[in-house]
Amino acid sequence: EKWDFVLVSDIHEVGSKKEIKRKKFLDELSKKGFTIKKIEDKKLFYGVRAPKQIFQKYQWLLRNPDRRLQNPDAYHDIPVTTSFSLLRIRIVNFILQNTATPDLEKLRDLMKEKVFEATFPLHEKEEVREFLKEKWARWRDIFRQQPIEKIRCYFGEKVALYFAWLGWYTYLLGFAAVVGLVVFVAGITGFNSSQVSKEICEANTTIMCPLCDQQCPFWLLSDTCTYAKVTHMIDNEGTVLFAMFMAIWATVFLELWKRQRATVVTDWDLYRWDEEEEELAMELINNLQHEPQKYQHSYFRSTIVLLLVLLMIAVLIGITHALVISRVIATAYFTQSNFKFLREKANTMAVMAGAVLHYLTIVIMTKVNRRVALYLCHLEKPRTFSQHENHFTMKIFTFQFFTNFSSLIYIAFFLGRINGHPGNYVRIAGKWRLEECHPSGCITDLFIQMAIIMMLKQTISNVMEYLVPWIAYKLRKKQQQRPKKRSMVLGEDEEAEDPCKRQWLSNYRLNEVNIFSLFDEFLEMVIQYSFTTIFVAAFPLAPLLAFCNNLIEIRMDAIKMMRLYRRMVPRKANDIGETGPKEHPPSSTAARATGAGVQPPPHCEAPEHPFARDWGLWWAPRGGSRGRVQRLARGEPGPALTGLCCRYRDYRNADDYSHTVQFWHIFAARLAFLILFEHVALCVKLIAAWYVPDVPQSVKNQFLDRKHSNLR
Repeated sequence: EKWDFVLVSDIHEVGSKKEIKRKKFLDELSKKGFTIKKIEDKKLFYGVRAPKQIFQKYQWLLRNPDRRLQNPDAYHDIPVTTSFSLLRIRIVNFILQNTATPDLEKLRDLMKEKVFEATFPLHEKEEVREFLKEKWARWRDIFRQQPIEKIRCYFGEKVALYFAWLGWYTYLLGFAAVVGLVVFVAGITGFNSSQVSKEICEANTTIMCPLCDQQCPFWLLSDTCTYAKVTHMIDNEGTVLFAMFMAIWATVFLELWKRQRATVVTDWDLYRWDEEEEELAMELINNLQHEPQKYQHSYFRSTIVLLLVLLMIAVLIGITHALVISRVIATAYFTQSNFKFLREKANTMAVMAGAVLHYLTIVIMTKVNRRVALYLCHLEKPRTFSQHENHFTMKIFTFQFFTNFSSLIYIAFFLGRINGHPGNYVRIAGKWRLEECHPSGCITDLFIQMAIIMMLKQTISNVMEYLVPWIAYKLRKKQQQRPKKRSMVLGEDEEAEDPCKRQWLSNYRLNEVNIFSLFDEFLEMVIQYSFTTIFVAAFPLAPLLAFCNNLIEIRMDAIKMMRLYRRMVPRKANDIGETGPKEHPPSSTAARATGAGVQPPPHCEAPEHPFARDWGLWWAPRGGSRGRVQRLARGEPGPALTGLCCRYRDYRNADDYSHTVQFWHIFAARLAFLILFEHVALCVKLIAAWYVPDVPQSVKNQFLDRKHSNLR
């Protein structure tokens, strides 16, 4: 005996307000011809089964208009490619969500009022499900190809497209991972061969200015010898080529996915499927007197939403400023620590602490961003569910982009460029000096930040993503499991053996899913895609980490869907949704970010000595960097011979500390390099889009043959 849906409710007092509302809703379903079965345990379970006429209506409504007029009674075949059970679940879910009581309350209103606790389709003991549990949702199958067609037959096209996209993304990510690993290994092999590193290591007479105001000594440039070598591992000649490769890879991946998607949805006969027509058909099935809701646009409401979005973005940028301030304060306190290691590595430790804090901020703000995006979508009052989903996608992706990348953008483009110079440092609250780049370069800070965030996201986040639902499922199972009664009363034995009761209880113990459960998984992958492409020049191992993570992610999502969560309501789709086009901004941004990230370091521009022009001179009293100081021009031998002259990284004149002509020459060269790199990447993107058609010729020919046969 199969049931389409199960409704769960608490046992309310007879005659109570909740009990009356529940009865009214079930009566409305009965009027529509639904069969309802009630089972009482610690909760009330109502099995719901729709009448056959509903599915015949669906088949007739979506039939070709000419054929429908010619023979309105010929609807014995259901023209869908998914299994009949998926169609039943989808239609019944729509009717349940849109059935209103005489008080004009729908199911979502009743669930808010705790009239019903849960509603879900059942995990059936079908052959497809057993196959997926044994051949797909197991860790041992981590390198096995996914059975996309089986996934579609059990979860619907939307879920199948997600796993098809994730599998395709992971497959192509393997090539990027290999190239990134080769570049990184090549950097390791040249650990001691860099000319710049050699000159830094030999600069044991170059005295550098203190990095902080208190308890920071003068230091020798050669002290950063090891850091310079490590920096060369990630910032070398191969980095430019790898950045160009990743910009091209991002474009090729998107173009090839378009072809792959077109092939898949054509095989499912959904290439030209109309989602709006599907929703209208559902509305008519639920109510034949239904009138379609007209398109409307309110400029006032749109203005309010736009202002709130900008306010939220401003809040997220403010959080980035708070992260910057926290690093500045952490650096100041580390330099005053009683531990020698913290004092000597204050800058590095502050960057690492900032990265961990940034990760915690991402975890917290992801939940906040979701609530804010849902609230803004509610203000917009979208016409249909698909519109609601698209608007939500736009907002949550925008918020998540600023949450995840604002701090990285600051490090890549602003850190070390706005901190001032000796005698005129930029200070926070007039007290703390704005942080400077790591002595070996800003790319080291970016490398540390990305490495920590990606590793934490792929370890702690993934562990929590699996453990939380697993523990919740085990606890619910233990709490609701009661000892079997050994009774000779026949009625009790029969009730205990009711297969429906066992099945409904086992499904109820699983974790709840919502309409955005799949979207959350996909958004996580899109953010990872952005991490992998935008700042890849600073972290060549990002594609490798993402590749390993995705191998685990595919099986973890499969296990959660099959064993830990209730069954998702299957949705028909011919694309992943509005999140698809959102992959293009990361690709375009990647061209700009990698172009800026792989620019030649300033010290490479000086022919005489790597720091002869890149570092200004500053003279300070022997007691420290505080007190009255005297500015000196480069080349004046007096103070330099006494050892009181220190250098700082910048291109400034010795008299008024204005930028030198060489600074503007290098700035122009960098800007030209960035513009050239970006335009080359965009040209490659356009060429790839032209060279690789979005739709394979076989798909076009298939539709051409269909049109020809229909005309004949």
